[in-house]
Amino acid sequence: MAHRIYANELETLHECVETCNYCLESCLEEKDVQMMVDCIRLDRECAAACAFLAEAMTRDSAFVPELARACAVICKACAQECEKHKHAHCQECARVCTECASMCDRLAA
Repeated sequence: MAHRIYANELETLHECVETCNYCLESCLEEKDVQMMVDCIRLDRECAAACAFLAEAMTRDSAFVPELARACAVICKACAQECEKHKHAHCQECARVCTECASMCDRLAA
């Protein structure tokens, strides 16, 4: 029943996946897409890392701490990139990624 043990964490991870995917799609609609390339790439990486960690948690993987550590690094990088852009979707993504990184840091400890 790992999904019950990690219920709050899974919710945080799913919110991060959704927010990163929304940011990615919104970045593709911006006038200067080339300026958004790093943001788009990090959104994709962050969403994938969070989804993989969530999947591992539902399996009660023995590697959750290690995966959470990696996920925290990726979430922080995504937040830092998104913070550079004034778009509301980027600012929201930065906020959510920062919260997710903090949660991942706690899981990794």
